[in-house]
Amino acid sequence: MKSRYVGSVLAVLAAAALTALIPVDSSAQSEQSKGQNQGKFGPVGPEGQKGKGKGKGPAAPIGPTPRMPDGKVDFQGVWTPGLTFATMGQPSLTPWADALYKERRANLSKDDPEGHCLPAGVPRISPFPYKIVQTPTLFVILDEGNIHSYRQVALDRGHPADPGPLWMGDSVGHWEGNDTLVVDTVGFNDKTWLNGQGLPHSEELHVVERYSRPDLGHLQIDITLEDAKAFTKPHSFQRIHTLMPNTDVLEYVCNEFNVDAEHLVGK
Repeated sequence: MKSRYVGSVLAVLAAAALTALIPVDSSAQSEQSKGQNQGKFGPVGPEGQKGKGKGKGPAAPIGPTPRMPDGKVDFQGVWTPGLTFATMGQPSLTPWADALYKERRANLSKDDPEGHCLPAGVPRISPFPYKIVQTPTLFVILDEGNIHSYRQVALDRGHPADPGPLWMGDSVGHWEGNDTLVVDTVGFNDKTWLNGQGLPHSEELHVVERYSRPDLGHLQIDITLEDAKAFTKPHSFQRIHTLMPNTDVLEYVCNEFNVDAEHLVGK
């Protein structure tokens, strides 16, 4: 644990708990998100990655983008999302989705599935590290947090005719050149929340993630959400994650060590 940036994780967890209690003005949050996504390395920024400033994350390793034997980007390693795990902005919601969102926020996220050790879904992530394993035909994401969730991204097939409904959806990927992996996910159930404040979605949710690695120490994911039932238009945002060298994901059993449920009492 000494090799980990534990202080940053604890700060993130505290921020996440407070976020669920703070009212959000959707237009203000959307503008804030636009401002955060400016710059080469997104909301964390190159200064934060170099350790300038408290709670901004560990220093990112410096070096060129690694490549697989076939020339494609090598995304493998253990990554930390830092504060960008909560980066999403505010989608434009349809009336029923907006009403449900307000209801969940007013109830202080009492029924958050992730807080009760159910899968977080996609694209919601925890502040804990995760590991990427990559082969020519399979891209795997192993989460340390939540319930040790995993995602398998098939690189050698399309979506099945009837992929869901699934908690994590059905993910398939394809390469755009050698630098960008595009992951397309459909087939969701409607039980997960998109963030800790209760942002809803329907079974029509469609998530497209574009993975790129501008250098050794950073992973950039550009995400677009489409859901004709819950959103009035597609919503896009970006996350920047930092490589954690010389470490691995640890065992974390949410069901045994769930400190969230007793505090999700609503009002």
